[in-house]
This record gives sequence, structure tokens and C-alpha cells, in this order.
Amino acid sequence: MHITRFSSFKDTEEFFTRAFNGHELTFIPEPLSLATAHMAHDADIISVFVDCDVSKEVLDALPNVKLIVTESTGVDHIDMAYAKERGITVASVPGYGVNAVAEFTFGLLLNLSRNIMFSADQVRERGIFDVKAFQGFDLCGKTLGVVGTGRIGTHVIEVARGFGMNIVAFDVHPDQERATALGFSYLPLPELAAKADVITLHVPYLPETHHLIDASIFEVMKKGVILINTARGEVVDTIALVDALKSGRIAGAGLDVLEGEHELHTADKNGLLDVPEGHDLRPLLGDRMLMDMPNVIVTPHIAFHSREADQDRVSKAVQEIEKYLGTVTTPLGAS
Repeated sequence: MHITRFSSFKDTEEFFTRAFNGHELTFIPEPLSLATAHMAHDADIISVFVDCDVSKEVLDALPNVKLIVTESTGVDHIDMAYAKERGITVASVPGYGVNAVAEFTFGLLLNLSRNIMFSADQVRERGIFDVKAFQGFDLCGKTLGVVGTGRIGTHVIEVARGFGMNIVAFDVHPDQERATALGFSYLPLPELAAKADVITLHVPYLPETHHLIDASIFEVMKKGVILINTARGEVVDTIALVDALKSGRIAGAGLDVLEGEHELHTADKNGLLDVPEGHDLRPLLGDRMLMDMPNVIVTPHIAFHSREADQDRVSKAVQEIEKYLGTVTTPLGAS
């Protein structure tokens, strides 16, 4: 079997080399795209990441692929309908990086609530120790609104309890038993928005969650709320967020994801964007405005990226490939 891994992290390639001795392995550091698909023209199995383009056009350039393993929880970067039509098996790795993302969520929140990054930048860049300019606020006693109570959202709630926060949540499939055990209550999304001092997003990107946080939700948010997004950029209407920040409705935002991040990640070394004809450029313009706002922290989609989470993610991807090989090769590892 020929196995090709795109967006390959060099420090985790040993997981593949140990498991698939006897198979042909190719490691490609670049994401899968129309420009790189030829590198896996003969591949039977591909491993991809969230920055990869696994569209119909790209899959058509991979005639031999029988298994796609995405080293991520979400599969919104894959044309699932076309993969099914082609008879291609798709596997993901849900449940990895729970600690990493939850801890990073609080890293963003603490930076915003206590002005840590902004004040450190002032000291570094200007040598000014201006205490009055950086008064923050305590998390203890504040209300945290958690949108999405899956594994990560639940762990965020557990951490928030340690800070003494009050917790409300929204989920299309509420788990009342979990709510009772952890001492939080479910509310409709508009009611959560009106009550929370901090809102953090932990939902997958689906058609139903596209712009889940839109202008109508921003309008009912408590003035001065903090918004944290470590889920998917498309869950938030970027232009509505910019407007809410400009108006002061939102006091600050911590964003590990952006609505136009795929285009931003694939910009060439000169910063030029390669976008299809007719592509809506407004989110990209909004992203640039967010990056320049003094009360916004933008990080490059790294909430998942801890040493432990990476090892967990890759080991689970390898297990998915092993399961597939067990159905088509005997013994495992035979070429």
C-alpha cells in the first residue's frame, strides 16, 4: 500500500514509520491542494489535516485513493458526498486535544481579562510601565456562556468551575444529566447571549452552524462581553463581529480561528491571496480588520497544538489506517 501524509508534522512521522514498515510512505509538509495532489497520484491512502483541500477537483486528481484519514475532528474540508460516491472510506479522529483546546481557551480569556499580552507588548516596545491603562477584571463570579457541550465544551466548564464562574450553556442536544452533575443550566442561544459576561464557542462547523453567531445574536449580547472562538471561523459572521467590536458591544475577542483562514494560510510569501473568481472577499477584509484591532487577539489555529495532543491525534490516525489495512491485507504490514 502507498500511504501519503500531507501537512506532515516531522516530529510525529515516526508514528507512521513504526506502524507501516513494509508499506510505501511519503511525507509531504505542504497541505493537499490542486497544486500538490500530483505528489500522491499513486497513493492508496492519504492522511490529511484541516488545512487541506479535499474537494471533488482534488479527489479527481487522486484516482487510486481508497481511504482518507483526516487528523482532525471536523471533516468540513472534505467533500464527503463525492468521497462516498467514489467509494472512498473517510475516517476522522474525534476526541483528541480536549485538554489542549480547553486550556488554550482560558489562555485567550486570561490574556483579555487581565490585558497580559497587551501590557507586555507595551513594556517590550515602549518600556512603559503604565498600571492605570491595564485594569482587568476577575473571572470569579462572572457568567460564562458555553456554546457546545461536547468533550471540549464540557472540559471548559470543568475548568471554569475552578475559577468560580457561573455557567450557562447552549447545545442542540442538551445533556441534562451532565448539566446537573456539573452545576450548569442550558438556555436558548439568545438568552445565553444576553446573560453571559464571556461567551466561548465549541461547536463543529456544519451547515446548521454557519454564522451561528450573527448580527441578531450580537445585538442581544450584554454590553462589554468577551468572545472566544477556538472552534471554526465560519461559526461567526465576521462582518457582524467587526461591527460589534467597533460599537463597543463586544469588549474584546480571542480568536484562534477565522472565517477566511484557509485563504490566509495559503497566501504566498508575498501575502498575496489566491481566491476563486466570485469568492466573497468581505470575510477576508474583516479578518484583516480584526488583526489590527487593539482589543482582539488572533492566533493561527494552534489551540489543538500541544505535544500531548499531537501525539494523541497522530496515534489515533494511525489506528484508523491500521483498522483499514486489517480488512484488506493479511497479515497487517504486508505490502
